[in-house]
Amino acid sequence: MGFVESIGRYRVGRTIGAGTFAKVRLAVDVDTGGTVAVKVIDKRMVLRNNLMYQVKREITAMKLLNHPNIVKIYEVIKFGLMLLVIATKTKICLVMEYVSGGQLSDKLSYLKRLDEREAKKYFYQLIDAVDYCHRRGVYHRDLKPENLLIDNQGDLKVSDFGLSVLRKPGQFLSTSCGSPCYVAPEVIQHKSYDGAAADVWSCGVILFELLAGYLPFQDCSLTNLYRRISRAQFAFPQWLTVPQKKIIIRILDPSPITRAKISDIFDDKWLQDHCNPSPMVENDDDCVVIEEVSTDSDSSHNREVSDTVRNILHSSSFLCSEPVLFCRWLLRLPLYLGKGS
Repeated sequence: MGFVESIGRYRVGRTIGAGTFAKVRLAVDVDTGGTVAVKVIDKRMVLRNNLMYQVKREITAMKLLNHPNIVKIYEVIKFGLMLLVIATKTKICLVMEYVSGGQLSDKLSYLKRLDEREAKKYFYQLIDAVDYCHRRGVYHRDLKPENLLIDNQGDLKVSDFGLSVLRKPGQFLSTSCGSPCYVAPEVIQHKSYDGAAADVWSCGVILFELLAGYLPFQDCSLTNLYRRISRAQFAFPQWLTVPQKKIIIRILDPSPITRAKISDIFDDKWLQDHCNPSPMVENDDDCVVIEEVSTDSDSSHNREVSDTVRNILHSSSFLCSEPVLFCRWLLRLPLYLGKGS
């Protein structure tokens, strides 16, 4: 594999992932010989769409986190400028841990569903990582298999904190965002919500998908999809066991007040069997003052994404000719579903 470009001390090679505003490229640290992933963000696109704060927030959140089941960020290259200061060049580069096993969604696409032992392992690692995030005041808000990576040891890594937010425990959020099939009822109802409870709901959807091989809530109509989510209207496949059904029912509770908390999930007998917690690694030196970075304001991006979604939803030819593709698009697209405060 050829490494044809240099960014800082890194020799950059092929693209291994791409989004609207960024590409992820494989790179080698010339000092250590280690392989890393470099997320190259197009600064002009970010500024044009008023997303610079979102980029800053992603960097701040990732710098706070040091856990074996969360993708690590090693360095932010801004061509000599300080962290979180807008660069004068056209790119912002995040040097991150390279996770070679691909997305959990890729594994699900060819296996359809996982055996209980593997599903339980991934779910435990997910809950352990999410619990760690919450204890640090970080709420992910876009948990789904596309944002869960598998390393070469077969362990899960949470990635993509682009929609994350920092809050003190007990503070409520207002921006409705996430990927439609995984978002909690209180989020789509445009209510103030507890970020921890919303993340737990998403984890429950993922657990269902791991065990069943399909999503609990599916519909090509957003209105019908949200109605199903709000009512927790889903059906179990016949192969799920009673203990599996019980933990899913506790998590996919449409009321965030009575929904299972992470401590309840850890205490569940089904999860406790054959599961060991991940070794924790914390570094309190990286803490930030949460009050300084907790603004939950994404109104400009809200309007733009809403307009895009509205145009596509109103295209009857698209809906009729490609319903399967449309449903896949709904599944993968993280949306800002309403204005934040």
